[in-house]
Amino acid sequence: MTSLLCMLACVVVESGGAATSAPAVAQDAASKAAAKIPVLIVTGENNHDWIYTTPKIEAALKATGRFDVDITIEPGVLLADAAAIAKYRCFVLDYNGARWGEAAEKNFVAAVRGGVGVSVIHAANNAFPGWIEYEQMVADLWRDGTGHGSYHAFDVKMVDRDHPITRGLPDLKQHPDELYHLLVHTPGITTRVLATAFADPKMGGTGNDEPMVIVLEFGAGRVFHTPLGHVWSGVVESRATYDDPQLDLLIARGTEWAATGDVTLPTVPANRLSPDEEAAGFKLLFDGKSGAGWRGFAKLDFPEQGWEATGGALHVVAGGGGGDLVSAEQFGDFELRFEWKVATGANSGVMYRVSEELATPWQTGPEYQVLDDANHPDGQDRRTGAGSLYGLLAALGRELRPVGEWNSGRIVVKGWHVEHWVNENKVVDQDLAGADAKKLIAASKFGAMPKFATATSGHLCLQDHGNDVWFRSLRVRRL
Repeated sequence: MTSLLCMLACVVVESGGAATSAPAVAQDAASKAAAKIPVLIVTGENNHDWIYTTPKIEAALKATGRFDVDITIEPGVLLADAAAIAKYRCFVLDYNGARWGEAAEKNFVAAVRGGVGVSVIHAANNAFPGWIEYEQMVADLWRDGTGHGSYHAFDVKMVDRDHPITRGLPDLKQHPDELYHLLVHTPGITTRVLATAFADPKMGGTGNDEPMVIVLEFGAGRVFHTPLGHVWSGVVESRATYDDPQLDLLIARGTEWAATGDVTLPTVPANRLSPDEEAAGFKLLFDGKSGAGWRGFAKLDFPEQGWEATGGALHVVAGGGGGDLVSAEQFGDFELRFEWKVATGANSGVMYRVSEELATPWQTGPEYQVLDDANHPDGQDRRTGAGSLYGLLAALGRELRPVGEWNSGRIVVKGWHVEHWVNENKVVDQDLAGADAKKLIAASKFGAMPKFATATSGHLCLQDHGNDVWFRSLRVRRL
């Protein structure tokens, strides 16, 4: 616990300044970060395990690439400095403790009335009995008569899909949590309930559908409120609440809406299939936590070094020497969807219809290039830039996200007609069996490789080019 407290203390924002341990950042990194939404997690006291939940909320927000996240464990100090909090577009409340003091509370209310958003997470709705503005802001509160049944997994149903947070968002299936019931509504406050859960009497519930996602306005500020997010101190089993990527996505979408009034984030958590994908026959190639279904090229097992399943992604460790990774299964005609991100200057790729009969995968399998175009020499030529059919065809019309943020990719192969997609834009469309493509191949280095782009099926391959690269949400269907 002590080490975690030290970690949190390192990212606490001090009054009038930046994070105390933050090193100087390069100018390009600062300019990229400027496009992100600055949010402040307010924490430091709670009757729940804030030492565990706060880093989990931080990680969920940062993983989207949409937010710059600061944390304060001394809200009474930071919020009292109006200038220090002026940069934030949303306050994320993981707090249930002592009052903050007159100056901090006044600044907080003024900021929200002026348009700063608020995300209220779980026991933050327990906080501050008698603070009228706060009770108006939260609207549905844990007060006398409120309770919950036993900790268990339950479905959360989206009952209003016309709101940016829930538009297209699937119901949460078997989410493990406490299910608050009989929250006390603040008189005179208009709210909109976006999602509910059935409080099963068998689990100690009321037998009613209880609100699980609530939104409202407080002055010009938008408030997202979910009673979900329970973790008890010392009860390891309850940490399953934040092991659910469905909750991570809900909090991120709610926070984005509270900050901006819109939602650009996806509707499906990483390493999950959407209902449409399930219906279309997609399957996951990565479970988000292990190397199951993958092994080293021309080897029997997942590499012992150089690759790791961490943070919900398959990570190529820079200089790790893991070698290229191939799918255990082989595919002929297929559609592969995936997400990728790279470190500064990094290079990798996704190859397909790879055979293991030759020394390297690229002797048989064409490559979807994965690259930091701005900082790698290959980025100077669109034929070797991100999304390209490596060494053959330029990726046209792409829009890449900044280094460190996730890009979506798609590869569609029918016969030898190949499509590459980057961030929902088709950037390559070519029949590699056609006369024009054969001329391109013959004129390239692949012309000396007679088995290049000839197989009717083969492995998918993730390239280890010696740089830090991450892959996730790998899902495929046979065509």
